[in-house]
Amino acid sequence: MLCLVTATHALAAARAASAHLRPGALWCDMNPVAPATKRAAAAVITAAGEHYVDVAIMAPVHPAQMAVPLLIAGPEAGDAAPTRLGSTNRRLVGSEIGATSAVKMLRSVIAKGQEALTAERLQGAARGDYDLGRMMVHGARRAAERDEVAATLTALGIDPVMSRGTAPRQRAAGTGTAPAGLAAKFAVLA
Repeated sequence: MLCLVTATHALAAARAASAHLRPGALWCDMNPVAPATKRAAAAVITAAGEHYVDVAIMAPVHPAQMAVPLLIAGPEAGDAAPTRLGSTNRRLVGSEIGATSAVKMLRSVIAKGQEALTAERLQGAARGDYDLGRMMVHGARRAAERDEVAATLTALGIDPVMSRGTAPRQRAAGTGTAPAGLAAKFAVLA
């Protein structure tokens, strides 16, 4: 049985279905949830005598369909899941329930975060002229502050990749003055 519900209903679906599955049935939980949620659902399914497989769908199903990349984990994943799923693009990532969802959730930090940042930036595109002007006028001071941020993070044992990377951009843009208009600002930076 494939379980494909929204994340907020994944555990409830396992609870509701566990009483109606045949003993030994295979429950493939393909929901995008935290590893702890997958482990809770697995406990419900296995307590009822069924088998639980942790599956993560790693790309849109359409147009790939059966070739969509799947990560598969769990005690039953090695033998039963690959043959029963019919997937042509699957990878076994281990026997631990939650292993695939950990990968999926960490990937979502970037993927979903990038989408949200893009939406915010597009909404704020009208501020581009203003933001670039501020960067040009105050870039040298801001670069020095980013250097100090990087030093602070380094002292805490953190590699300040992002902070260290923004300082040169601020420094290069920091001309001290900003011409009027976005096109004129781009011309100066070019």
